[in-house]
Amino acid sequence: MKRGPTGLPAWLVQRASAVYLLLFLVFVLASFALAPVHSQAEWLQWLARPGMRLALAVFFAALLAHMWVGLRDVLLDYAQPVRIRPYLLIGLAAGLCGLAVWAGFILLRMPA
Repeated sequence: MKRGPTGLPAWLVQRASAVYLLLFLVFVLASFALAPVHSQAEWLQWLARPGMRLALAVFFAALLAHMWVGLRDVLLDYAQPVRIRPYLLIGLAAGLCGLAVWAGFILLRMPA
């Protein structure tokens, strides 16, 4: 039996985030199909609801976690030579942190 780190936590993050992303997108598409948004004011009103803002924040977090696990695994499996992998992972982490800050600004700038 192998002791030490396994890939199970990363696998769980990948699957849980994929399920949330799918459910959120189905919810958004169903919402727009049942009650179409025809103007920017209606769009902002729809996004300004506290539950929607929270769901959108969780969506961004799940998307970033999903991207991290997937791209990290690709880099670890395929980036050659091995000595450049840490630099690529740092660049990936920096890019995803930048996207997280950008998503935070978007969420904070939405009118309440």
